[in-house]
Amino acid sequence: MSATKSLDKKKLPGRFEDLVRMMPPQAIIDDVHYENTVEMIDALMAAGKLTRGQERYLETLVQLVQAYEARHHAIETADISGIGVLKYLLAENDMSASDLARLLGVHVSMGSKILKGERSLTVEHLRKLAGRFKVSPEVFMG
Repeated sequence: MSATKSLDKKKLPGRFEDLVRMMPPQAIIDDVHYENTVEMIDALMAAGKLTRGQERYLETLVQLVQAYEARHHAIETADISGIGVLKYLLAENDMSASDLARLLGVHVSMGSKILKGERSLTVEHLRKLAGRFKVSPEVFMG
């Protein structure tokens, strides 16, 4: 049984020091410790308005989880191209090459040429795509 299973049954302390006594923040060394830390983060996030101590404690735990995930659960992105990202976003938004052309304000044939890599995206295209999909323009340049 994890150390944090009873979190939903009792109120979390408001003071940083009391939270530390309950579950001392420390470098995460394995998946069990990781899961316990994520459970505590979830409990704090669900608690509503946090005290200053709870906010500090939450930030500490989030940084520990991020460090562990970067080391042990990193997602390899080196082989993802900008066009690959664009194709994925189009598919997720049920958009076709023609929809892409309309979005970019170009001739309908340009949408498929861009997706095939026969035409490059301009700076203006990058701005439009970033605005439409709410991402950084750099994701299309990889």
